Amino acid sequence: MSATRLIDPTLFSEDGSALVGSVCADCGTTAFPAQRSCSRCSGDDVSETVLPREGTLWAYTVQAFEPKRPFRHDGEFAPFGLAYVDLGPVLVESRLTVADVAALSPGLPVQLVTEPLFTDDDGTVVHGFAFAPLEDAR
Repeated sequence: MSATRLIDPTLFSEDGSALVGSVCADCGTTAFPAQRSCSRCSGDDVSETVLPREGTLWAYTVQAFEPKRPFRHDGEFAPFGLAYVDLGPVLVESRLTVADVAALSPGLPVQLVTEPLFTDDDGTVVHGFAFAPLEDAR
């Protein structure tokens, strides 16, 4: 079996099961990815927070052109969904596991998953995060 790694471990909780953002103690703003200072009030009293694993689609599209390396899939290109996912305290921009616009709608319940993005030159499979419709993720 080949080795695997997360594209950026700082984006994920220690066990890799959730995304990590930051929350400002001064104004309550939540950000993803985690920030050292608040983008709303410029305060520096921020701390890491584990974000909800489930949310809803806020806005979405399908990317029909191949991205540049290292973000393109290995092998033949296939269009993929992109969305803003409403996790409650924050909107997260993310890939979707679904690329069929007819299967997507605002408010659709989704759940965080990890999926292979590409393979490093040394054979390590690099995983990123995506959101899947809740019924597909279970």
